[in-house]
Amino acid sequence: MSVFNGSHYQPPFFLLSGIPGLEDAHFWLSIPLSIMYVISILGNSIIIHIIHKNPSLHEPQYVFLSMLAASDTGVSASTLPTVLNVFLLNHQEIEFHCCLAQMSFIHTFSSMESAILLAMAFDRFVAIHNPLRYTVILSQSRITRIGLAALVRGVALMAPLPILLKRLPFCKNIILSHSFCFHPDVMKLACGSIRVNIIYGLALVLCSFGVDSVFIVMSYALILKMVLGITSGEGRLKALNTYVSHILTVLIFYVPLIALALIHRIGRYHSLLPHVIMSNIILILTPVLNPLVYSMKTKQIRSVLCRLFAPKVK
Repeated sequence: MSVFNGSHYQPPFFLLSGIPGLEDAHFWLSIPLSIMYVISILGNSIIIHIIHKNPSLHEPQYVFLSMLAASDTGVSASTLPTVLNVFLLNHQEIEFHCCLAQMSFIHTFSSMESAILLAMAFDRFVAIHNPLRYTVILSQSRITRIGLAALVRGVALMAPLPILLKRLPFCKNIILSHSFCFHPDVMKLACGSIRVNIIYGLALVLCSFGVDSVFIVMSYALILKMVLGITSGEGRLKALNTYVSHILTVLIFYVPLIALALIHRIGRYHSLLPHVIMSNIILILTPVLNPLVYSMKTKQIRSVLCRLFAPKVK
């Protein structure tokens, strides 16, 4: 017990958790989870490959789509080892520094995805508002700078998280609420003052995900106004179809993310089940849905997929 009474104790490992109340079914739950990971990583990798190999798809909207697929692949690759360890192998231990590294990757890729969703909303706004100057406004060099800005912002904002956690003593318990490391979850295990962590975490959510979501809502509100102003019924229906697909994916990403961040800070005494469900939706289900919603609804990519996988007719 002497280590727990020390001034700055860091546990050698944390214990990850699965779904509360369904511990006996974890092995069977690992089967759909494994299928979802295969769909996510394989689906997003195929999308990246298709866009890279087809010059006709080297347009701004498809380049942003490949960036989204890359960030989704990063999120899935970050969570996959521990999730399958917990559900498939019942191995719950994760070394302290590995936990901090996984947390950094998860939050960085999530921040990148948020920024890319904003860029995609801006892309659709420009395409509808000023189609004649679309490729001029979103030139290749500008798209590259947007992608680098999303990466740099994600790394810069999330880099302080493990540093802030390493300064804290951990002397309560070492059981996390999720099957992966999540900053608010790790933070609540500390027995020192976490005021700085709470303030920085909340500021991070508001300044990145919060600001992004506000601008995305504004962009799609303007897009909807312009779409409803299209005189051609067929053109309006086509634009609305793309619009609805984008909105659904944005909602799938942002609603659970913001709700999870708030629950972790104000819902301390509630059931852990909402935390687990929403975090799994964000980090496991969203990367599965994005290649389906964005790509299968896109005629150009769908036609390339059909040529790749459909048997050739002689």
